[in-house]
Amino acid sequence: MSEERHVIMDETAIRRALTRIAHEILEKNKGIDNCVFIGIRTRGIYLAHRIAERVLEIEGRPVQVGDLDITSYRDDRRAVLNRPIAKETASCLDIDGNPLLIQDKRVILFDDVLFTGRTIRAAMDALMDRGRPQLIQLAVLVDRGHRELPIRPDYVGKNVPTAKLEDIDVSLSEIDGADHVTIFQQRGQTG
Repeated sequence: MSEERHVIMDETAIRRALTRIAHEILEKNKGIDNCVFIGIRTRGIYLAHRIAERVLEIEGRPVQVGDLDITSYRDDRRAVLNRPIAKETASCLDIDGNPLLIQDKRVILFDDVLFTGRTIRAAMDALMDRGRPQLIQLAVLVDRGHRELPIRPDYVGKNVPTAKLEDIDVSLSEIDGADHVTIFQQRGQTG
C-alpha cells in the first residue's frame, strides 16, 4: 500500500500563521488580561507555548499557559475498550505542574487539527469539570472540515478542505524534529 504526501505548510508558513493568530487573539480580546492559553496534548501544548511567546514579544507581558490531557474524556476510547470507562478529572496544569485555575478566565484552547470536533468537545467537557470559564475560544493550526458536532474555531492557521480518505499530519520541531504540515491519502485501499 503506497501513500501520496504533499507538504501544505512549511516552517515559514507555520511561523506566519502562528504570528497572525497571536495578533488576532490580542485584537479580539483587547489584550491578554484575564486570558489563559491551554493546549490539548500533545501538539496543542506546543502551539499554545509558541503563540504565548509571540504575545510576550508583542505585548511585553506573559500569558499563563497550561496543558490539558483529555484521554479519559474521549468517546472513542470507550468504543475501543467496548465498555464504559470511569471519567477522571482531566489534568490542566501550568508549566510548573501546578493546577491552572480557569474559573472566570478567558480560555483560549489550542489544537493542531480540527476534524470532527470530538476532541474539542472532550476538551470542553474536561475544562467545565475544572471550573467555569468566562468564555472558551478555539485556535487550531489546520481546519480540515468534516465536522460531526457544531464546533467552529475562532482562530485558524489554514483551512484545508479534505476528502474523508485524506489525512493531515502536523509535525512540530519540539517532538518531531521539524515543522511542516502534510496531507496524504492511502493508495490501494478498497471499499
